[in-house]
Amino acid sequence: MTQVVVEVGARLRYDGRVWTLAVLEGARATLVTDEGAAAVVLLPYLFAHPSFEVEGGTAPGRVPPFGLLEALPVEVRERALAWQRHVREVETGFPDTVGQSAPRGQFDPATRSLAQRERAKAEELTAAGWSASAATVRRMRARYRSEGLWGLVDGRAVRERSAVGRADERVVAAVRKVLEGQRERSTDTLVRLRRRVGWLLEEEYGPGVVALPPASTFNRLVHAVADGQGLLGTAAQRRWHASRPAPPFTPTVALRPGELVMLDSTPLDVLAVLDDGVTGRLELCIALDVATRSICAAVVRPVGTTSVDAAMLLAQMVVPTAMRPGWDAALSMQRSVIPYERLIALDARLEGAAARPVIMPETVVVDQGRVYVSASFVSACESLGVSVQPVPPANGPAKGNVERTFRAIADGFSQYLPGHTGSDVSQRGATAEQDACWSLAQLQELLDEWVVCGWQEGRHEALRHPMMPRVAVSPNEMWAALVAVTGHVPVPLSADDYVELLPVRWQAVNDYGIRFGYRTYDHPGLNPYRRRRSPRADKNGRWEVHHNPYDPNRVWVRLPEGWLEVPWVHAAA
Repeated sequence: MTQVVVEVGARLRYDGRVWTLAVLEGARATLVTDEGAAAVVLLPYLFAHPSFEVEGGTAPGRVPPFGLLEALPVEVRERALAWQRHVREVETGFPDTVGQSAPRGQFDPATRSLAQRERAKAEELTAAGWSASAATVRRMRARYRSEGLWGLVDGRAVRERSAVGRADERVVAAVRKVLEGQRERSTDTLVRLRRRVGWLLEEEYGPGVVALPPASTFNRLVHAVADGQGLLGTAAQRRWHASRPAPPFTPTVALRPGELVMLDSTPLDVLAVLDDGVTGRLELCIALDVATRSICAAVVRPVGTTSVDAAMLLAQMVVPTAMRPGWDAALSMQRSVIPYERLIALDARLEGAAARPVIMPETVVVDQGRVYVSASFVSACESLGVSVQPVPPANGPAKGNVERTFRAIADGFSQYLPGHTGSDVSQRGATAEQDACWSLAQLQELLDEWVVCGWQEGRHEALRHPMMPRVAVSPNEMWAALVAVTGHVPVPLSADDYVELLPVRWQAVNDYGIRFGYRTYDHPGLNPYRRRRSPRADKNGRWEVHHNPYDPNRVWVRLPEGWLEVPWVHAAA
C-alpha cells in the first residue's frame, strides 16, 4: 500500500481549484492559487473534503474489505494471498515485509529491471503450474496497486449472481405481472399460475414464441421473483404485506415509565363458566407500559367489550394492586426490587400492595375500535391529563409490543389452564368445554397473580438494562432502573379517584341494603338512608353506585358525606 505524503510545495486539488501548499503549521495549511488567492484550511477538513486530491501523486492505498475476504472460500483466499507475495517480490524483491535478508537474484531491483522481474515471475509461476504470462503479472500488479489485496481475488468467486439466473427476461416479466395482478385474488396453486403465465406470453408474443421453463424450474423462478415482495402465500398474508407502512420503520421508543402505554384487546384462548352458569369465550384487555414492559392492568371479561371496561383499565393502572388472601408473601412489593421504602413515604397504601409498580400514563396508544374512541373513555383520559393517540387503521406493527405480550400470555398462562381452546378451531381439544371449571372471577384472580409473579418478576430476553445491554431484566427491575434515571415518582391517585373511574349504576337503598346483579350488599352506614330518596330527582330518587364488574365483593355508594364501601353479604363466605 502506497503512503501518500502532503508537503510544502505540493499541488492540490480542492473545492474545484488547483492550489499550492505554501505553509504547513500544525493542523493548519495555507493554500495559494496561481492567481494569488489564499486560504487557510484545517488539515482534517481538507483531507475529508470529497474534492481533495494530490496532483501527480499516486492514489492513496485502500484497506481491503477484511469481512468479505473472510467470507471467501479458503482456496480462493489462499490464492489471493499467494499472488500478494509474488507481486511484492516483483516490485521490491521481498515476498514478505519481514523474514528475508536479501532478495533472490532474478528479483533483485538493483540488478534486474521491472520487465525482467515480471518475466522471471511468469516463468516461475508457469513452472509451478499456474500458466501465468508476463502480461498477467503486470495486470495483477496494477490491480494490487489500485485495489490492494481485494484486487487479487479471482473475480469469478465474488461475481454477483442474479436471483433469477439465466431465465428469459420475457418470462420473468410475465411472472411478475401475473403475481402483481393476483395480489387481491384468492389463493391459487403454482400450476394455475404457470398456465396464466403461458397464456400471457402467447397473448403478447404469439403461440410458441416464448417457451415456458419446466415446472420445477418455473417454481424456483416464481419464488425468486416473489422473494420478500409479499406476492406469494395466503390471501391474508398478501393483504398484511400490502397494508404495511413503507419502510424504514421507526421503532417505538419510550425512556420513562408511563411515557407510552398501549391498550388493546384480544380473545383469550380459555373457556370459563360465566355468571349465568353457561360456558363461554373470554376476552382479555391489557395496558402495557412500553418503557418497562409492565402490564399495568389486565381485565378478563366475556366477549363483547364496552366502553366502561376501557376506563377500568385506567382505574387499575393508577392505584396499587392489593395483596389477595392466599398469595405468597414473596409477591408483596416490599419483597421485590421496587424501591419500596421510597414509595411508602409517598403513599401509605403501598404497605399492603403487590409487586406491581403504579404507573401514571402520559400517553395511551389505542386502535380505532369504538371502545377506545368513545366519549366516556376519552373523557376519563382528559380528567387524568392523559393524551389519547389512536393508531392508523389496519396498522398492526404500530402496536407490536402489546401483540407480542398477548402471545407471551397465551404461552405462559392460557395454555396451562383447564378449558384451553388454542388459537383456532383446529387446535381445540374434544373435551375443552367439559374442562372449563373456573369462574370468571377465579380466572381474573389467577391472571392477577400470574402478572405479579410470572410477568413482573420474570426476566425477559427482549428487555435489557439501559446501561448494560447484555443483562436481561424483569419489568420491575427496569422500572426501578428508569425511575432512578428520571428522578421522580408520580404519586398514585387516591381511592376516591379510583372509584370515580368505575362503572356507575343507580340503585335504591332498601331495608336489606342494595340489590345489585342478583347479589345483596349491606353496611351499617346505610341505616340513615334506607328507603329514602336521593337528592337526584332526575334519577327517580335512586342513589349513585359504582362497581367493579369483575370484583363482586364490594360496591361504593355516594352519600352526602362521601363514598361508602358496601361489602357483599356473602363476601366472607
